[in-house]
Amino acid sequence: MTDYQIHTLANGIRILLKHSPSTITHCCFVVNAGSRDETEHQTGLAHFIEHLLFKETEKRSTSQILNRLELVGADLNAYTAKEYTCIHASLLNQHLERAIDLFEDILFHSTFPEDEVEKERGVILDEIASYLDQPEEAIQDDFEELLFKHHPIGRNILGTTESVGRLGRDDMKAFIAANYNTSQMVFSVFGDYELKRVIKLAEKYFGGIEANNTAKIRLTPGPTHPGRIVSAKPISQTHCMMGAQAYSSSHQHKNALLLLNNYLGGMGMSSRLNLEIREKHGIAYTIESNYTPLTDTGIFSIYFGTDKEKAEKATRLIYKELKKLRENKFGVLQLHQAKEKFIGQIALAEESRMGLIISMAKSLVDFNEIDTLQQVFEKINAVTAEQLLEISNEIFDVDRLMTLLFEPKQ
Repeated sequence: MTDYQIHTLANGIRILLKHSPSTITHCCFVVNAGSRDETEHQTGLAHFIEHLLFKETEKRSTSQILNRLELVGADLNAYTAKEYTCIHASLLNQHLERAIDLFEDILFHSTFPEDEVEKERGVILDEIASYLDQPEEAIQDDFEELLFKHHPIGRNILGTTESVGRLGRDDMKAFIAANYNTSQMVFSVFGDYELKRVIKLAEKYFGGIEANNTAKIRLTPGPTHPGRIVSAKPISQTHCMMGAQAYSSSHQHKNALLLLNNYLGGMGMSSRLNLEIREKHGIAYTIESNYTPLTDTGIFSIYFGTDKEKAEKATRLIYKELKKLRENKFGVLQLHQAKEKFIGQIALAEESRMGLIISMAKSLVDFNEIDTLQQVFEKINAVTAEQLLEISNEIFDVDRLMTLLFEPKQ
């Protein structure tokens, strides 16, 4: 049995409700359009649009938009990812209609006035400059650019100073027309409501939106050529990322790699990399691995920051841990403990109700279905030691890793 309900409007917009006996509502509107849908000329456009959604609409000024929810103590925010744009809000239950009204207005009636475009252009340019001043953040974008060379997935979501400097309101309207497909939009609610009430409000505000069924064409990235790139930066420490393309969100090995990544360098102090690099040898304050599945590919990476003279030793120790996973099959107890840890972390993450409802909306966009928590646990428990060994030899093959180093300038 599912613990959620779905209704589809005539224009294709889907409504997702997960009931919760709480006085607080978390809601989001997810659009299947992100930075990977930009042309090379449009780099940074999806993120630019997200900023401008909070500016003027056909009936509201910027201050009216910002005050619409804040005046009742609600929290409103948004973000852009490589494959999605998401607007979300948390509020008292009695203010749900106010949120739906605002979402409809800013998503479908923004006017992108020239003066607001210019003001927000300056804000984003400052955001880019601030981001570049943080090597632990900037290295991730540079690494993904190497991993997906000449492909939109590899481009910085924020764009560049050059691309942001040339984007205008005509670009924004064209991007929305080409990518805001109503059948690939989901409005989700996590709160204490009956479905019929949410449907009534959704029909009132979203039902009149004209259907847009523009076909989305996303090019699958080509293979990565492994290599080692060293870049001198005005920084005091060495920062390193290494990794490779990995499995897509629909791949049969996705859950197994999520489990393996969590064991290697995921959350908590007991990951293999943290125990070896930080606790045993005291080399790096931050050492972690990450696996991000996308619709047609994925990203596996390991990051650490350390003093320049310790970087080589840290790299050797990481290779040593990867070699163990490629050569040694998980024991029965070891596999059981890895699963228990990961399942417990997933269960705790469900306490973040906003994160959960956004994740559910994305799943509905990608797969037209949502796994229950029990189904997720069953998939993790079904992972075998043989699968983990096979995956380790494919993903953790040192000869196929791309490595990027930010080193202090001499």
